[in-house]
Amino acid sequence: MAGRQFAWSGAALLQLLLGVNLIVMPPTQARSLRFVTLLYRHGDRSPVKTYPKDPYQEDEWPQGFGQLTKEGMQQHWELGQALRQRYQGFLNTSYHRQEVYVRSTDFDRTLMSAEANLAGLFPPNGMQRFNPNISWQPIPVHTVPIAEDRQFLDMVANETGLTDVTLETVWNVYDTLFCEQTHGLVLPPWASPRTMQRLSRLKDFSFRFLFGIYEQAEKARLQGGVLLAQIRKNLTLMATSSQLPKLLVYSAHDTTLVALQMALDVYNGEQAPYASCHIFELYQEDNGNFSVEMYFRNESDKAPWPLVLPGCPHRCPLQDFLHLTEPVVPKNWQQECQLASGPADTEVIVALAVCGSILFLLIVLLLTVLFRIQAQPPGYRHVADGEDHA
Repeated sequence: MAGRQFAWSGAALLQLLLGVNLIVMPPTQARSLRFVTLLYRHGDRSPVKTYPKDPYQEDEWPQGFGQLTKEGMQQHWELGQALRQRYQGFLNTSYHRQEVYVRSTDFDRTLMSAEANLAGLFPPNGMQRFNPNISWQPIPVHTVPIAEDRQFLDMVANETGLTDVTLETVWNVYDTLFCEQTHGLVLPPWASPRTMQRLSRLKDFSFRFLFGIYEQAEKARLQGGVLLAQIRKNLTLMATSSQLPKLLVYSAHDTTLVALQMALDVYNGEQAPYASCHIFELYQEDNGNFSVEMYFRNESDKAPWPLVLPGCPHRCPLQDFLHLTEPVVPKNWQQECQLASGPADTEVIVALAVCGSILFLLIVLLLTVLFRIQAQPPGYRHVADGEDHA
């Protein structure tokens, strides 16, 4: 009897364990990458402009000022290769237009950077190779039209020939010298390593002045907040309907990157290098919820650095990401950018002035008519031309 009871208890225990196993272990999905947004700076370029006394004017550069160089093309091809490796298994090995959308500012250097990047990201293979001698395929890139101390600054003005030395012009001088030095051109004697270092510090200060220091939160809303608003919208859309491509790319400038990172409060205080890339990755967790991870690739020989949004862990829940970034997103950008006495106020003032003038003229006209009537002698009647006389 005891043996039969033990056997029954063992069978019941086995059945119970199997039953619990079936109930407690429902099928789960692994954490998966669902969507990626990239914002990168164009590659190495020639100077945008130069200073009057610079011995290297525009004809020194093969394609002129502000153009992508061969070094810049190589930088973005390598970034494309790195992205291809990072997202292996997420993106198809060959280009599919439904998976990728690339948007660029309307500048030669950003358009060409995007094209060089795509050449590294999606080299043609098989049927996509239209010419056996060309390891490249055309992929669309979309765009829309454009629309420190005083003595030191005096020295810069004297040596460069600039008449108006500001933070912006000092930035341009440093940028020009940096481009020339990068491409092996001999700098003038006054551009010593110490001078270059001081110019670099002023350049970094100009970025902070442009995007921060004074009214930083307001600047963040009106500068980087605009792009951040679109990124937030895309993240939300992909978490609810998955109607966007897997990869969304923005090819832009150092100022674009800095503005965005200032809005996110992750800016490190330095100019974004050529071909640097800010990465947003949207993951679906095994419980079905979504999270956002950010990275910044600013060195080609190192993996992207994790970026942490203040107030959230690196693996930031999407709802927390949206909540924390809400204050720096403008509700009505055009209205918020207007001055206290903006165009709308001016129009109202002008309209009131015109109406007041018209009303004043009508009153004057009415009084004139009344005075003339009162001035006429009794029995006077105006006879129109052609009227019969009695």
